[in-house]
Amino acid sequence: MARSKEFDPDLALRRALELFWERGYEATSMADLVERLGIARASIYATFGGKRELYLKALERYLGDTDPKIAEALSQPGPVLPAVRALIEHYAEESVGDQARRGCLVVNTAVELAARDAEAARLVEASWAFLEGTLTSALTRARAQGELPPDKDPRSLARLLLVLFQGMRVLGRAPADEGRLRDATREALALFD
Repeated sequence: MARSKEFDPDLALRRALELFWERGYEATSMADLVERLGIARASIYATFGGKRELYLKALERYLGDTDPKIAEALSQPGPVLPAVRALIEHYAEESVGDQARRGCLVVNTAVELAARDAEAARLVEASWAFLEGTLTSALTRARAQGELPPDKDPRSLARLLLVLFQGMRVLGRAPADEGRLRDATREALALFD
């Protein structure tokens, strides 16, 4: 008779996500994972594969938790630009308020792994393409509703916001001058006045 798992794989994955988010991929050892997850090394390998596979699954979970929230916020009926402004402010506040300096797991992955791990790079690009596409759709709707002038290119604006958001996440990782983020936020918001 096959033994049932003596742990909750979903909870273990969430704990792994938190640990990788706090420390990064390279700084997290299998011993760290065993300790944080509270399960045996053999159970980690049997359930998730090695450390790399667990990291990629944790990143997929992170994307599954964050990307749909952005899409939902930008796809509500009615005026679009208030939601875009709120998203800009959300990114700024999260970046400024990140006392643990964890940043964004997608940005962290891009910086730490994407150059040498094709699957990590694919997940990063998929997340950025999703954000760009969601913003493009929202801004196209805003232009159709008369909230944006006809000469504004929704895709270019979406790309500008994507780069701004990722830059905010990078600056938020360091104990930097909050004025940079606040000034950039003010200028980004002014694009949609």
